[in-house]
Amino acid sequence: MLKAKRLKSMFVLYSACAVMATGFTSQAASERPEVTTITETKKEDVNTHTAVQTISQNIVASAQEMTDASQQVIAENIAKKEEEERIAREKAEQAAREQAEREAREAYVRANQELMASIIYCEAGNQPYEGQVAVGAVIMNRVKSGSYPDSIEAVIYQSGQFGPAATGWLNRVRSSKGYSQTALQAAVDALNGSNPIGNCLYFDQGGSGMKIGAHYFH
Repeated sequence: MLKAKRLKSMFVLYSACAVMATGFTSQAASERPEVTTITETKKEDVNTHTAVQTISQNIVASAQEMTDASQQVIAENIAKKEEEERIAREKAEQAAREQAEREAREAYVRANQELMASIIYCEAGNQPYEGQVAVGAVIMNRVKSGSYPDSIEAVIYQSGQFGPAATGWLNRVRSSKGYSQTALQAAVDALNGSNPIGNCLYFDQGGSGMKIGAHYFH
């Protein structure tokens, strides 16, 4: 009877130990997955952080590329605009130069026409139109001759050659534009090459030579 009770007590003790051992094993088993989970979580965090860094770097790189491309486009547009402005400026300057040259030529031609018209009016204002052109032709022949000054003004104002230039009458007519339209047209024709007297370098009211109106040309 005593032996049976002892066996029963040993069985109970064994069972209790088994239960406790099982409990400890279960607890240990339940604790180990937490460690594993924490480790895996850390790995996932590291991977996630790496992925985020990579994405961020890609975004930054893409943004930089877009910025660079935008700056390149802006720079090209600025360069294009500057080139267009340069070309426009050069064209404007060229046009201004051409305009100035044209105006200078026109002023020179007009001044010569007015001077020639003035001397023709003074010397032959009462003569027929052909005689007025002939006086202009004498002046042009002298300019081309090599024996007289090589400009219209210098020929007309050469000392001892034309009385109206010496007396001041020419200057008065010239400054007041007192010449006739007939004299002006005769001057234009003579300047443009009209010449009814050939190579004549002189004219007067007597003597010999080609007679036109009251003047003789020789």
